[in-house]
Amino acid sequence: MASNYFESNVGGVTVHAEAHPLSVWAVLALRVTIGLAFAISGVENISSGFDVRGFLLYSVVENGSPFAPLFTTLGGNDLFVQFANVVVPWGELFIGLALVFGALTRLAAFGGAAMMLVFYLANWNIENGMVNLTFMVVLLSVAAFGAGRIVGLDVLVEQYRIAGVPLVERYPSLRYVLG
Repeated sequence: MASNYFESNVGGVTVHAEAHPLSVWAVLALRVTIGLAFAISGVENISSGFDVRGFLLYSVVENGSPFAPLFTTLGGNDLFVQFANVVVPWGELFIGLALVFGALTRLAAFGGAAMMLVFYLANWNIENGMVNLTFMVVLLSVAAFGAGRIVGLDVLVEQYRIAGVPLVERYPSLRYVLG
């Protein structure tokens, strides 16, 4: 069977596919492009003095999110706002850098997808909401394809040997964060 052959069974439905050999470049492009988008957003938010409070208190309501009561409550909580003001911009930067360099790719992609889900729930309107959903799907695809193994640092980490055994064979759970 060719290495670019895929098979998956979910809910009793099996899907078979064979990827084009050039698809590896598309997956790499997705990883690097979404990584750059996250890193640039993180740098812009860090340098601009990011403050989530106004967004949580006013924009979410204007966007028509059915979760507006939750977000406005969070926007009124000083401790949460301080937390989010650090986690959002620095999270974007670290997720972006991890994706660009292909390091801890699955962890970064799942973290980014979770962030995009929260952004989607807050940006319910079609203009922003669909962009967030699209980013989320791209990030989940990057994770599913193990895109960190394509010209990324994850492949080096996975091959690192401890007592002659590759790291991911010694610690199989690392496959959930690397790749």
